[in-house]
Amino acid sequence: MPVFVIDKELVFPPVNLAEPDGLLAVGGDLSPERLLLAYRSGIFPWYEGEHILWWCPDPRFVLFPGELKVSKSIKTLINKGVFEFTTNRAFTQVLHHCKTIKRPGQEATWITDEVEKAYGKMHELGYAHSAETWKDGELVGGLYGIKLGKVFFGESMFSKISNASRFAFTRYVQQLKEEGIVLIDCQVYTEYLESLGARMISREDFIQQLKDKSEPACRQAGR
Repeated sequence: MPVFVIDKELVFPPVNLAEPDGLLAVGGDLSPERLLLAYRSGIFPWYEGEHILWWCPDPRFVLFPGELKVSKSIKTLINKGVFEFTTNRAFTQVLHHCKTIKRPGQEATWITDEVEKAYGKMHELGYAHSAETWKDGELVGGLYGIKLGKVFFGESMFSKISNASRFAFTRYVQQLKEEGIVLIDCQVYTEYLESLGARMISREDFIQQLKDKSEPACRQAGR
């Protein structure tokens, strides 16, 4: 199947036309309007060089909050109050750490200056949120993503010390569940998130979940 090239028009191709690896389209921009259309349609951006690539893989890696696995070590950290947990206190710092902190086996980050600016704007508009782990007043871990309706779309996380990101993720999932979030999009498989309870579902099931639980979907090209 061809990879679609998109321009300034706020449309995406039907997600079932994505390549086997999930690649759907290239081009466009990271305006709030396009990002909201993408997430509501089950699509997420990922940079490769200077190009914005848009993805909708099948199957999709997700976490249902009620299936969260909390390890004994995290339960101990929570009970002993080793870390402090907050939300939206340091969004800009969390996003920048996700951009700059190196991860094992990862040569570069997809979070470009343009991405950093775009998600900063999404935070200002109330769509992007962060969760933070603090130790002795220092930000040591966290994550950020987009919240629409009853769905949270996870984007990236970082950790400066052991268990800091796992702590933030665990506490935030617990909070999101209390807030009525019923689905967390983890996008693509990682062994790390699988250990926390994430699992694969079909793209068809994922898109249906979005229709039922996210904000109303916008139009797509060809529909």
